[in-house]
Amino acid sequence: MNFYQRDFLKLLDYSKEEILELLRLSRRFKEMKQKGEPHRYLPGKNVVLLFEKDSTRTRCAFEVGAKDLGMGVTYLGPTGSQMGKKESIKDTARVLSRMYDGIEYRGFDQKVVEELAEYSSVPVWNGLTNEFHPTQMLADVMTIQENFGTTSGKKLTFFGDARNNVARSLMVICSKLGINFTCCAPKELFPDNELVETCKKIASKNSSSITLTEDVSEGAKAADVIYTDVWVSMGEDPNLWEQRIKLLSPYQVNKKVMNMANENAIFLHCLPSFHDTNTTIGKEIYDRFGLKEMEVTDEVFESSASKVMDQAENRLHTIKTVMYVTLKK
Repeated sequence: MNFYQRDFLKLLDYSKEEILELLRLSRRFKEMKQKGEPHRYLPGKNVVLLFEKDSTRTRCAFEVGAKDLGMGVTYLGPTGSQMGKKESIKDTARVLSRMYDGIEYRGFDQKVVEELAEYSSVPVWNGLTNEFHPTQMLADVMTIQENFGTTSGKKLTFFGDARNNVARSLMVICSKLGINFTCCAPKELFPDNELVETCKKIASKNSSSITLTEDVSEGAKAADVIYTDVWVSMGEDPNLWEQRIKLLSPYQVNKKVMNMANENAIFLHCLPSFHDTNTTIGKEIYDRFGLKEMEVTDEVFESSASKVMDQAENRLHTIKTVMYVTLKK
């Protein structure tokens, strides 16, 4: 499989076989990291990280992964470049690709990362947009593989705002890998119909299904993976909290939901999570609405079923793989 110089913008661009190969290499990189085996396979190369949205896991995974591979890294935060302000996306792509071997973008519109890729002469990687979050998906499926050995025929249910980038991307990768995907949400927060129909066609070729339901018990029943995300995504209007709390409180992942799933079901969350009041936003929500926990209870988040820290670590190994395969001749 030839990944060299390819962009990594969304998983719809990659075949089932290519995704499985990326996951295989990610497991190998994790093994090497844990054993302390050096893997500076890309010495002398340099990558730049363009962040219009702040991050913990994405930034750290790209920085540590690049350094493990022997590369130099430049981080440009939300105020660190002129892109979109004094310099067009087209010009930014052409300038940076003269200086760097790879460009990562984390921000808002998918059109931005697509335009960067169009005018860049080096690979461009999507660290997150409003529409898709492909690097997160590789870490998620890697975590599922570690717990079940296989993904084929498993059922993954997403609870929450199913229009967001994580839910949309989960639907894509599940359809590609033969995982039965269920979105459990109020109808007004279902993913867009065009993507649903695209994923249904892909899923049918891989002996899996796409299900949309408002029924919590239907969503949780026989699920192998219960997944949720914050109710108001980064960049959305904070005034949406009251509306989302009313809509999504019935879809909170709690012990009752986990008990309806399979006995060995695992819980996943892309993080950050509002499972207590130990954050600024968590405290504000408690003061305004009296909620100590939002999309997931602390009991579930801290339970043995919760694999969120493994999932977070796997961001490193999968992101390292994406950089490696697209930059190594």
